Amino acid sequence: MVQHRTLDVNGIRLHIAEEGEGPLVVLLHGFPESWHSWRHQFAPLAAAGFRVVAPDQRGYGASDHPEDVSSYSILHLVGDVIGLIHALGERQAYVVGHDWGAPVAWHTALLRPDVVLGVAGLSVPPPFRGERPPLKVMQERFDGHFYWNYFNRPGAADAEFGKDPRAALRRLLYGASGDAPGAGRYEQALVTDLNRGWLADMPTPATLPPWLTEEDLDELTASFTGGFTGALNWYRNLDHNWELTAPWHDARVTTPALYIYGDRDLVPAFPGTPDLIEKLPHLMPNLVEPPVLLKGCGHWTQQERPKEVNEALVGFLASLRGRG
Repeated sequence: MVQHRTLDVNGIRLHIAEEGEGPLVVLLHGFPESWHSWRHQFAPLAAAGFRVVAPDQRGYGASDHPEDVSSYSILHLVGDVIGLIHALGERQAYVVGHDWGAPVAWHTALLRPDVVLGVAGLSVPPPFRGERPPLKVMQERFDGHFYWNYFNRPGAADAEFGKDPRAALRRLLYGASGDAPGAGRYEQALVTDLNRGWLADMPTPATLPPWLTEEDLDELTASFTGGFTGALNWYRNLDHNWELTAPWHDARVTTPALYIYGDRDLVPAFPGTPDLIEKLPHLMPNLVEPPVLLKGCGHWTQQERPKEVNEALVGFLASLRGRG
């Protein structure tokens, strides 16, 4: 059974959910989610002999929400993961991330390969630092209409999502899922009408898709009673992260790795990303197998396809057990 508690980590308080005993597996959620996005992974991973821990990351849910925007840099986020592993009494762990949690997982493996025994990313592939700051690149490519740039407009997305959090989350989770019309087309989903907002053209489903219940939506909505600013501050550090990671330019994740994504996910359709995914087996010699493609799956990988994700994760983690 999943248990909950709060730990002092890296100068803040992190709420965690945990289950099981054995080698530690840390599960990192994305935007706009919480520990609850991993609800289908706890029991299978625990049954396979792992200690499973999923935090509400900083700025989310019952964890602390620092006010300073700069407190959400990739170094802070990686620091939280390392601090959490140590606060749990472990020296090493496996780290798995989805959406924004994937870059945190990949960077944790990149920066601290001595701590990370294995790393898995869902939706977002491993990081390869570009030649220019990402916000500036997208500003030029989409004339400021890309959702990253919209999120960087002070207070705009905060107010849009905060006006009716449950309705916003309902539209976003459905709109980015494999069940939505036109799923996987980033131009349609991620380019924003700056006057009307990001959610303006996202459909509102009369009924939720089978993988998401009204109770799940209630749980997620409750985690945003403190607003969306902390979560949005992650995006407001994209160019700052590019500056901070200069020492790792051209560095590659060498930790044993697994990448899983859906063919109707809008993120792998980003400009240049399909080519990157195709080259991953050559770029990352420790990728344990070619990227795992889930047919008909949208962005919410482990929620939309829990059976396939659980099988892939258990197989990956079991193959690495004891290597540390």
